Amino acid sequence: MSSSETRPSRPQPHASVLAIDTYVPGKSKAQGFVGTIHKLSSNETPLGASPLAKAAFQAAVDKLEVYPDGTARALREAIGSVHGLDPACIVCGAGSDELLALLASIYCEPGDEGIFTEHGFLVYRIAILAAGGVPVVVPETNFTLDVDAVLAAVTPRTKIVYIANPNNPTGTYASSGEIARLADGLPPYTLLVIDGAYAEYVTASDFDSSFALVAARHNVVVTRTFSKIYGLASLRLGWCFAPAAICDMLNRVRGPFNTNDPAMRAGIAAIGDREHTRLSVAHNEKWLGRLGAAIRAHGFVVTPSVANFMLVHFADPTEAQAADAFFTARGLILRAVGAYGLPQCLRLSVGTAIANELVITAFAAFAETRTAARG
Repeated sequence: MSSSETRPSRPQPHASVLAIDTYVPGKSKAQGFVGTIHKLSSNETPLGASPLAKAAFQAAVDKLEVYPDGTARALREAIGSVHGLDPACIVCGAGSDELLALLASIYCEPGDEGIFTEHGFLVYRIAILAAGGVPVVVPETNFTLDVDAVLAAVTPRTKIVYIANPNNPTGTYASSGEIARLADGLPPYTLLVIDGAYAEYVTASDFDSSFALVAARHNVVVTRTFSKIYGLASLRLGWCFAPAAICDMLNRVRGPFNTNDPAMRAGIAAIGDREHTRLSVAHNEKWLGRLGAAIRAHGFVVTPSVANFMLVHFADPTEAQAADAFFTARGLILRAVGAYGLPQCLRLSVGTAIANELVITAFAAFAETRTAARG
Protein backbone atom coordinates (compact mmCIF):
# COMPACT_ATOMS: atom_id res chain seq x y z
CA MET A 1 0.00 0.00 0.00
CA SER A 2 1.44 3.33 -1.02
CA SER A 3 1.79 6.13 1.45
CA SER A 4 -0.79 8.14 -0.51
CA GLU A 5 -3.54 5.57 -0.01
CA THR A 6 -5.98 6.02 2.84
CA ARG A 7 -5.73 3.24 5.36
CA PRO A 8 -8.78 2.14 7.39
CA SER A 9 -8.75 3.26 10.99
CA ARG A 10 -9.93 -0.15 12.19
CA PRO A 11 -10.25 -3.75 10.97
CA GLN A 12 -12.82 -4.04 8.18
CA PRO A 13 -15.30 -6.92 7.76
CA HIS A 14 -15.91 -8.14 4.24
CA ALA A 15 -18.86 -6.50 2.55
CA SER A 16 -21.35 -9.36 2.75
CA VAL A 17 -21.11 -9.50 6.55
CA LEU A 18 -22.44 -5.94 6.68
CA ALA A 19 -25.56 -7.18 4.86
CA ILE A 20 -26.40 -9.62 7.67
CA ASP A 21 -29.27 -8.72 9.98
CA THR A 22 -28.62 -10.00 13.48
CA TYR A 23 -30.81 -12.98 14.31
CA VAL A 24 -33.42 -11.99 16.88
CA PRO A 25 -34.99 -14.90 18.81
CA GLY A 26 -38.59 -14.91 19.95
CA LYS A 27 -39.39 -12.90 23.04
CA SER A 28 -39.54 -14.71 26.37
CA LYS A 29 -41.11 -12.14 28.68
CA ALA A 30 -44.52 -10.49 28.98
CA GLN A 31 -43.95 -6.95 30.17
CA GLY A 32 -46.22 -6.07 33.07
CA PHE A 33 -47.91 -9.47 33.29
CA VAL A 34 -48.10 -11.02 36.74
CA GLY A 35 -48.64 -14.76 36.68
CA THR A 36 -47.43 -17.85 34.86
CA ILE A 37 -45.82 -17.12 31.50
CA HIS A 38 -46.39 -19.64 28.73
CA LYS A 39 -43.59 -19.22 26.20
CA LEU A 40 -44.93 -20.50 22.90
CA SER A 41 -42.51 -18.63 20.67
CA SER A 42 -39.49 -20.93 20.34
CA ASN A 43 -40.89 -24.38 19.45
CA GLU A 44 -39.54 -25.87 22.68
CA THR A 45 -40.95 -29.22 23.74
CA PRO A 46 -43.63 -28.91 26.44
CA LEU A 47 -42.63 -32.30 27.87
CA GLY A 48 -39.09 -31.17 28.61
CA ALA A 49 -36.01 -33.36 28.34
CA SER A 50 -36.07 -37.05 29.16
CA PRO A 51 -35.42 -37.76 32.86
CA LEU A 52 -32.62 -40.04 31.65
CA ALA A 53 -31.03 -37.13 29.80
CA LYS A 54 -31.23 -34.93 32.89
CA ALA A 55 -29.56 -37.60 35.01
CA ALA A 56 -26.81 -38.08 32.43
CA PHE A 57 -26.16 -34.35 32.32
CA GLN A 58 -25.93 -34.13 36.11
CA ALA A 59 -23.53 -37.07 36.24
CA ALA A 60 -21.08 -35.12 34.07
CA VAL A 61 -20.49 -32.46 36.73
CA ASP A 62 -17.56 -34.34 38.28
CA LYS A 63 -15.51 -34.17 35.05
CA LEU A 64 -15.86 -30.56 34.00
CA GLU A 65 -12.08 -30.08 33.99
CA VAL A 66 -11.59 -32.84 31.37
CA TYR A 67 -11.75 -32.13 27.64
CA PRO A 68 -14.58 -33.94 25.85
CA ASP A 69 -14.02 -36.62 23.24
CA GLY A 70 -13.24 -34.55 20.16
CA THR A 71 -14.59 -37.25 17.86
CA ALA A 72 -17.94 -37.56 19.69
CA ARG A 73 -17.63 -41.29 19.11
CA ALA A 74 -20.14 -42.48 21.73
CA LEU A 75 -22.75 -39.96 20.59
CA ARG A 76 -22.25 -40.81 16.92
CA GLU A 77 -22.61 -44.50 17.71
CA ALA A 78 -25.82 -43.86 19.67
CA ILE A 79 -27.27 -41.84 16.80
CA GLY A 80 -26.19 -44.49 14.30
CA SER A 81 -27.81 -47.24 16.36
CA VAL A 82 -31.17 -45.49 16.58
CA HIS A 83 -31.33 -44.48 12.91
CA GLY A 84 -29.44 -47.35 11.32
CA LEU A 85 -26.64 -45.10 10.07
CA ASP A 86 -22.88 -45.54 9.77
CA PRO A 87 -21.36 -43.52 12.65
CA ALA A 88 -18.38 -42.71 10.41
CA CYS A 89 -20.75 -40.61 8.26
CA ILE A 90 -22.06 -38.59 11.21
CA VAL A 91 -20.56 -35.29 12.38
CA CYS A 92 -21.73 -33.60 15.57
CA GLY A 93 -21.85 -29.90 16.26
CA ALA A 94 -22.79 -27.18 18.71
CA GLY A 95 -26.37 -27.25 17.47
CA SER A 96 -27.25 -27.91 13.86
CA ASP A 97 -26.75 -24.17 13.29
CA GLU A 98 -22.99 -24.66 13.53
CA LEU A 99 -23.07 -27.35 10.87
CA LEU A 100 -25.30 -25.29 8.57
CA ALA A 101 -22.80 -22.44 8.75
CA LEU A 102 -19.76 -24.67 8.31
CA LEU A 103 -21.20 -26.20 5.14
CA ALA A 104 -21.57 -22.77 3.58
CA SER A 105 -18.06 -21.76 4.62
CA ILE A 106 -16.63 -24.93 3.07
CA TYR A 107 -18.53 -25.02 -0.22
CA CYS A 108 -19.25 -21.34 -1.02
CA GLU A 109 -16.52 -19.07 -2.30
CA PRO A 110 -17.11 -15.31 -2.49
CA GLY A 111 -19.63 -14.65 -5.24
CA ASP A 112 -21.09 -18.15 -5.22
CA GLU A 113 -24.85 -18.45 -4.84
CA GLY A 114 -26.83 -20.15 -2.08
CA ILE A 115 -30.53 -20.88 -2.45
CA PHE A 116 -33.27 -21.02 0.18
CA THR A 117 -37.02 -20.47 0.04
CA GLU A 118 -38.79 -17.21 0.80
CA HIS A 119 -40.01 -18.26 4.25
CA GLY A 120 -37.00 -20.42 5.10
CA PHE A 121 -35.03 -20.38 8.35
CA LEU A 122 -33.19 -17.07 8.77
CA VAL A 123 -29.88 -18.80 9.55
CA TYR A 124 -29.51 -19.92 5.90
CA ARG A 125 -29.16 -16.35 4.66
CA ILE A 126 -26.74 -15.55 7.48
CA ALA A 127 -24.58 -18.61 6.66
CA ILE A 128 -24.42 -17.76 2.95
CA LEU A 129 -23.52 -14.11 3.53
CA ALA A 130 -20.95 -14.95 6.20
CA ALA A 131 -19.21 -17.16 3.64
CA GLY A 132 -19.14 -14.29 1.15
CA GLY A 133 -21.88 -15.88 -0.93
CA VAL A 134 -24.92 -14.40 -2.64
CA PRO A 135 -28.32 -15.35 -1.16
CA VAL A 136 -30.93 -16.35 -3.74
CA VAL A 137 -34.48 -16.42 -2.41
CA VAL A 138 -36.97 -18.65 -4.22
CA PRO A 139 -40.77 -18.24 -3.99
CA GLU A 140 -42.86 -20.89 -2.28
CA THR A 141 -46.28 -22.14 -3.40
CA ASN A 142 -48.93 -22.10 -0.66
CA PHE A 143 -46.13 -21.61 1.90
CA THR A 144 -44.56 -24.87 0.72
CA LEU A 145 -41.36 -25.79 -1.11
CA ASP A 146 -41.75 -25.41 -4.89
CA VAL A 147 -39.19 -27.80 -6.40
CA ASP A 148 -39.60 -26.40 -9.91
CA ALA A 149 -39.00 -22.86 -8.68
CA VAL A 150 -35.81 -23.95 -6.90
CA LEU A 151 -34.48 -25.79 -9.94
CA ALA A 152 -35.29 -22.79 -12.16
CA ALA A 153 -33.15 -20.59 -9.88
CA VAL A 154 -30.06 -22.81 -10.15
CA THR A 155 -27.13 -21.36 -12.10
CA PRO A 156 -23.52 -22.47 -12.60
CA ARG A 157 -22.72 -20.39 -9.51
CA THR A 158 -25.17 -22.25 -7.24
CA LYS A 159 -23.07 -24.13 -4.72
CA ILE A 160 -25.53 -24.82 -1.90
CA VAL A 161 -29.30 -25.23 -1.49
CA TYR A 162 -30.89 -25.18 1.97
CA ILE A 163 -34.27 -26.83 2.46
CA ALA A 164 -35.97 -27.13 5.85
CA ASN A 165 -38.20 -30.17 5.92
CA PRO A 166 -40.52 -29.53 7.72
CA ASN A 167 -40.09 -25.81 7.20
CA ASN A 168 -39.86 -23.23 9.96
CA PRO A 169 -41.94 -21.05 10.41
CA THR A 170 -44.65 -22.41 8.07
CA GLY A 171 -44.80 -26.00 9.36
CA THR A 172 -45.25 -27.34 5.82
CA TYR A 173 -43.27 -30.23 4.34
CA ALA A 174 -42.16 -31.73 1.06
CA SER A 175 -42.84 -35.39 0.36
CA SER A 176 -40.01 -37.87 -0.07
CA GLY A 177 -40.79 -37.93 -3.79
CA GLU A 178 -40.45 -34.16 -4.12
CA ILE A 179 -37.18 -34.10 -2.21
CA ALA A 180 -35.83 -36.88 -4.46
CA ARG A 181 -36.94 -34.91 -7.52
CA LEU A 182 -35.08 -31.87 -6.24
CA ALA A 183 -31.93 -33.91 -5.65
CA ASP A 184 -32.21 -35.44 -9.14
CA GLY A 185 -32.45 -32.00 -10.72
CA LEU A 186 -29.44 -30.38 -9.06
CA PRO A 187 -25.98 -30.37 -10.62
CA PRO A 188 -23.56 -32.82 -8.96
CA TYR A 189 -21.42 -29.92 -7.70
CA THR A 190 -24.34 -28.28 -5.85
CA LEU A 191 -24.77 -29.32 -2.22
CA LEU A 192 -28.32 -30.01 -1.05
CA VAL A 193 -28.71 -29.50 2.70
CA ILE A 194 -31.93 -30.88 4.18
CA ASP A 195 -32.52 -29.38 7.61
CA GLY A 196 -34.63 -31.87 9.56
CA ALA A 197 -34.85 -30.04 12.88
CA TYR A 198 -38.51 -31.05 13.27
CA ALA A 199 -38.45 -34.36 11.41
CA GLU A 200 -39.05 -36.47 14.52
CA TYR A 201 -42.51 -34.95 14.89
CA VAL A 202 -43.75 -35.83 11.40
CA THR A 203 -46.24 -38.69 11.06
CA ALA A 204 -47.23 -38.15 7.40
CA SER A 205 -46.88 -41.36 5.39
CA ASP A 206 -45.23 -39.66 2.38
CA PHE A 207 -42.45 -38.08 4.46
CA ASP A 208 -39.13 -39.73 5.17
CA SER A 209 -35.78 -38.90 6.73
CA SER A 210 -33.88 -38.49 3.42
CA PHE A 211 -31.08 -40.61 4.88
CA ALA A 212 -31.30 -42.93 1.85
CA LEU A 213 -30.64 -39.95 -0.44
CA VAL A 214 -27.47 -39.18 1.48
CA ALA A 215 -26.29 -42.77 1.25
CA ALA A 216 -26.94 -42.86 -2.52
CA ARG A 217 -25.38 -39.53 -3.51
CA HIS A 218 -22.28 -37.42 -3.05
CA ASN A 219 -24.00 -34.04 -2.68
CA VAL A 220 -26.76 -34.42 -0.07
CA VAL A 221 -26.52 -33.74 3.68
CA VAL A 222 -29.21 -34.09 6.35
CA THR A 223 -28.91 -32.09 9.56
CA ARG A 224 -30.74 -32.79 12.83
CA THR A 225 -30.90 -31.20 16.25
CA PHE A 226 -31.35 -32.20 19.88
CA SER A 227 -33.02 -28.84 20.61
CA LYS A 228 -36.58 -29.70 19.65
CA ILE A 229 -38.17 -33.06 20.42
CA TYR A 230 -35.29 -34.07 22.73
CA GLY A 231 -35.56 -30.89 24.80
CA LEU A 232 -31.84 -30.06 24.95
CA ALA A 233 -31.99 -26.58 23.42
CA SER A 234 -29.82 -24.98 26.11
CA LEU A 235 -27.01 -27.50 25.54
CA ARG A 236 -26.56 -26.66 21.82
CA LEU A 237 -26.19 -30.11 20.28
CA GLY A 238 -26.78 -31.16 16.70
CA TRP A 239 -25.54 -33.59 14.07
CA CYS A 240 -25.53 -34.33 10.39
CA PHE A 241 -25.44 -37.42 8.21
CA ALA A 242 -23.29 -36.83 5.15
CA PRO A 243 -21.16 -38.56 2.52
CA ALA A 244 -17.71 -39.51 3.77
CA ALA A 245 -15.96 -36.80 1.73
CA ILE A 246 -18.17 -34.08 3.21
CA CYS A 247 -17.65 -35.45 6.73
CA ASP A 248 -13.92 -35.22 6.08
CA MET A 249 -14.23 -31.53 5.18
CA LEU A 250 -16.41 -30.77 8.21
CA ASN A 251 -13.98 -32.49 10.54
CA ARG A 252 -11.13 -30.41 9.12
CA VAL A 253 -12.76 -27.07 9.89
CA ARG A 254 -14.93 -27.61 12.97
CA GLY A 255 -13.54 -26.82 16.40
CA PRO A 256 -11.57 -29.75 17.85
CA PHE A 257 -13.87 -29.92 20.89
CA ASN A 258 -17.01 -28.36 19.43
CA THR A 259 -19.44 -30.58 21.36
CA ASN A 260 -19.17 -30.58 25.14
CA ASP A 261 -19.25 -33.66 27.34
CA PRO A 262 -22.39 -32.90 29.41
CA ALA A 263 -24.33 -32.21 26.21
CA MET A 264 -23.12 -35.41 24.56
CA ARG A 265 -23.99 -37.51 27.61
CA ALA A 266 -27.45 -35.99 27.72
CA GLY A 267 -27.83 -36.51 23.98
CA ILE A 268 -26.97 -40.20 24.21
CA ALA A 269 -29.55 -40.70 26.95
CA ALA A 270 -32.19 -38.60 25.19
CA ILE A 271 -32.01 -40.36 21.84
CA GLY A 272 -32.07 -43.70 23.63
CA ASP A 273 -35.27 -42.92 25.55
CA ARG A 274 -37.69 -44.00 22.85
CA GLU A 275 -40.69 -43.92 25.19
CA HIS A 276 -40.15 -40.25 26.01
CA THR A 277 -39.91 -39.49 22.30
CA ARG A 278 -43.11 -41.47 21.63
CA LEU A 279 -44.97 -39.51 24.30
CA SER A 280 -43.72 -36.24 22.81
CA VAL A 281 -45.00 -37.19 19.35
CA ALA A 282 -48.36 -38.29 20.75
CA HIS A 283 -48.82 -35.08 22.74
CA ASN A 284 -47.94 -33.00 19.70
CA GLU A 285 -50.24 -34.88 17.33
CA LYS A 286 -53.17 -34.52 19.71
CA TRP A 287 -52.79 -30.81 20.31
CA LEU A 288 -51.67 -29.82 16.82
CA GLY A 289 -55.04 -30.98 15.52
CA ARG A 290 -57.07 -29.59 18.38
CA LEU A 291 -55.43 -26.17 18.39
CA GLY A 292 -55.68 -25.83 14.64
CA ALA A 293 -59.36 -26.76 14.58
CA ALA A 294 -60.24 -24.40 17.44
CA ILE A 295 -58.40 -21.44 15.95
CA ARG A 296 -59.94 -22.00 12.51
CA ALA A 297 -63.37 -22.22 14.12
CA HIS A 298 -62.95 -18.63 15.26
CA GLY A 299 -62.33 -17.44 11.72
CA PHE A 300 -58.53 -17.47 11.49
CA VAL A 301 -56.52 -19.15 8.76
CA VAL A 302 -53.97 -21.70 9.94
CA THR A 303 -51.39 -23.18 7.56
CA PRO A 304 -51.51 -27.00 7.85
CA SER A 305 -48.47 -28.09 9.87
CA VAL A 306 -46.67 -31.36 10.55
CA ALA A 307 -44.22 -29.86 13.07
CA ASN A 308 -44.71 -28.78 16.69
CA PHE A 309 -45.96 -25.32 15.79
CA MET A 310 -48.41 -23.65 13.43
CA LEU A 311 -48.59 -20.44 11.44
CA VAL A 312 -51.70 -18.37 12.20
CA HIS A 313 -52.77 -15.70 9.68
CA PHE A 314 -54.49 -12.44 10.55
CA ALA A 315 -56.18 -9.86 8.36
CA ASP A 316 -53.06 -7.69 8.05
CA PRO A 317 -49.87 -6.78 9.94
CA THR A 318 -51.75 -4.34 12.16
CA GLU A 319 -54.14 -7.04 13.37
CA ALA A 320 -51.23 -9.46 13.89
CA GLN A 321 -49.52 -6.88 16.11
CA ALA A 322 -52.74 -6.33 18.02
CA ALA A 323 -53.14 -10.09 18.51
CA ASP A 324 -49.55 -10.39 19.69
CA ALA A 325 -50.15 -7.70 22.31
CA PHE A 326 -53.49 -9.27 23.28
CA PHE A 327 -51.96 -12.70 23.91
CA THR A 328 -48.87 -11.30 25.64
CA ALA A 329 -51.09 -9.39 28.08
CA ARG A 330 -52.52 -12.78 29.04
CA GLY A 331 -49.13 -14.39 29.57
CA LEU A 332 -49.13 -16.19 26.21
CA ILE A 333 -46.01 -15.42 24.18
CA LEU A 334 -46.22 -16.18 20.46
CA ARG A 335 -43.62 -15.50 17.76
CA ALA A 336 -43.90 -12.52 15.45
CA VAL A 337 -42.53 -13.58 12.06
CA GLY A 338 -42.18 -10.33 10.15
CA ALA A 339 -38.49 -11.10 9.62
CA TYR A 340 -39.60 -14.13 7.61
CA GLY A 341 -41.70 -12.01 5.28
CA LEU A 342 -44.88 -12.85 7.20
CA PRO A 343 -45.83 -9.65 9.07
CA GLN A 344 -49.52 -10.66 8.99
CA CYS A 345 -48.83 -13.90 10.90
CA LEU A 346 -47.86 -15.25 14.30
CA ARG A 347 -46.23 -18.61 14.92
CA LEU A 348 -47.67 -20.64 17.77
CA SER A 349 -45.76 -23.52 19.38
CA VAL A 350 -47.70 -26.44 20.81
CA GLY A 351 -47.42 -26.10 24.57
CA THR A 352 -48.53 -27.93 27.68
CA ALA A 353 -52.19 -28.93 27.99
CA ILE A 354 -52.75 -25.95 30.29
CA ALA A 355 -51.11 -23.51 27.90
CA ASN A 356 -53.00 -24.90 24.92
CA GLU A 357 -56.36 -24.53 26.65
CA LEU A 358 -55.47 -20.93 27.51
CA VAL A 359 -54.56 -20.30 23.86
CA ILE A 360 -57.94 -21.61 22.70
CA THR A 361 -59.72 -19.35 25.18
CA ALA A 362 -57.59 -16.37 24.16
CA PHE A 363 -58.33 -16.84 20.44
CA ALA A 364 -62.04 -16.96 21.24
CA ALA A 365 -61.73 -13.70 23.16
CA PHE A 366 -59.67 -12.04 20.44
CA ALA A 367 -62.20 -13.13 17.84
CA GLU A 368 -64.88 -11.29 19.84
CA THR A 369 -62.83 -8.08 19.78
CA ARG A 370 -62.36 -8.53 16.04
CA THR A 371 -66.12 -8.88 15.55
CA ALA A 372 -66.82 -5.85 17.71
CA ALA A 373 -64.27 -3.76 15.81
CA ARG A 374 -65.92 -4.63 12.51
CA GLY A 375 -69.30 -3.60 13.84
